Formats: sequence, C-alpha cells, structure tokens
Amino acid sequence: MYLSYTPRFLQQLLPNMVWRTDAANKELFLTFDDGPIPEITEWILETLKAYKAKATFFCVGQNIERHQTIFEQIKAEGHAVGSHTYNHLSGWATENVDYILNVRKAAKLAGTNLFRPPYGRLKPSQTRFLKHHYRIIMWDVLSGDFDPSISAEQCFQNVIRNTINGSIIVFHDSLKSQEKVMYTLPKVLEHYTNLGYSFNSLDQFNRIPATQLA
Repeated sequence: MYLSYTPRFLQQLLPNMVWRTDAANKELFLTFDDGPIPEITEWILETLKAYKAKATFFCVGQNIERHQTIFEQIKAEGHAVGSHTYNHLSGWATENVDYILNVRKAAKLAGTNLFRPPYGRLKPSQTRFLKHHYRIIMWDVLSGDFDPSISAEQCFQNVIRNTINGSIIVFHDSLKSQEKVMYTLPKVLEHYTNLGYSFNSLDQFNRIPATQLA
C-alpha cells in the first residue's frame, strides 16, 4: 500500500525532511533510487541528456562499489547524487546503531550529505540523529514504477496527475522498474518540457560540510 502523492499534512508533520521545493520558476526535480546498475542507469542518463534535464540519483552503496564507472558518469554529466543506505535497509526494521552506521558507510562512498531512506521508512529516533548530519530528501510524487500491479500508463498518470511546480518525483533505476521507467520517463520529460518546465538536480540542498559525513 502506498500513495502516489504525499499529503500536505504529512509534509507539515515532518518538517525536517525535504518533500518539495518552493521553486520560483517552472521547475521539477526527478530522482532515481536504487542504482546505479548498467541495465537501466545508462539509458536514463542518455534520455535525460536528450532533454537537457538534470536529476538526482540516490545510490545504494553496494551498487556504487560494483558500478563505479557509471557512478562517476552520473556526476560527470552534471547530476546530483545522494545515498540510499549501503544495502537498501528499512529504518523500521533495523536497530538504530546499525542503521546509522550503514547510512554513514553509503554517504562516504557517495561523497554527499543528501540522503533518502529506502521505502521512506525512518524511526523518529533515527530522524532526530540523521537530520543534523544529512539533508533527508523525501518526495511529493511517487511514480509507482516498482509496482507490478499497475501498467506503465498508470505510472505515467501517477506523475502527471500529482505533479505541481517544485515537485520532487521518484523513479527507480532498478531491474523491477526498468520496463515502466523506459515507457514513462520520456513521456514525462516531453510533457513537461512542452509546458515550459525545466528539470534540475537537488544539489542546492547539498550544503552541509563533508566533515560531518564522518
């Protein structure tokens, strides 16, 4: 069970997390979780390049180690990177010390203070610690590309029905999402480019000194 949008009251209830931006211009923020992997991340990079779009990739530490060349390509092409734990841990199912050490390990590999918790799941106690060391980036639009019960067209509709100016939109560069991403991403880019929107990274939030990643 999930919502394809984040209700406003929930965003207000958890103000220490970034849910969307107050963009002055027509601006959207695409994000990709779980990579990098060669099967889909490189295709995503080529597709973004075709539309002169920038994005933010929340990378799993193990995948950074396995696919270092692709990780470096993401940065070289002007996209932002964030960490997504070392091996995709749920905060709800992990002891605090183990979770925080896992987050730190991934953040050091990624070299960034941008962090998105897998599944969006953090205990309040974890949030209280992490907010002092990382910018916790959530979302207000969830494409549902990971959901085998919906069609690729439904995934596209999830995005265009819920996106507003400044939205942070979640896709995944993972094998289970590959088919839906390859259908949906070009349509989203085309749709909003025609409406005069630009697609930018969340690098503006990556401002905490790197020394705090230790």
